[in-house]
Amino acid sequence: MDNLPQSDISRIIEMAWEDRTPFDAIKHQFGLSEKEVIALMRKQMKASSFRMWRKRVSGRDTKHRKLRKKDVKRFTSPY
Repeated sequence: MDNLPQSDISRIIEMAWEDRTPFDAIKHQFGLSEKEVIALMRKQMKASSFRMWRKRVSGRDTKHRKLRKKDVKRFTSPY
């Protein structure tokens, strides 16, 4: 995780902030687990911004593929 290029770190943060991008998509593209994404976000963000992000994404069904409703018809990443 520490050896990622800044461009990858920026893209991971962007994907993590997006409500509809599941952690599985980040894992597929960059090889980082949800725990590793959380650690990266904690390291890269101000504490208050990190807390706000964690509160927003915790338990969000769009960030966790297993929690998504099966009847979602819009395009979703296969990962």
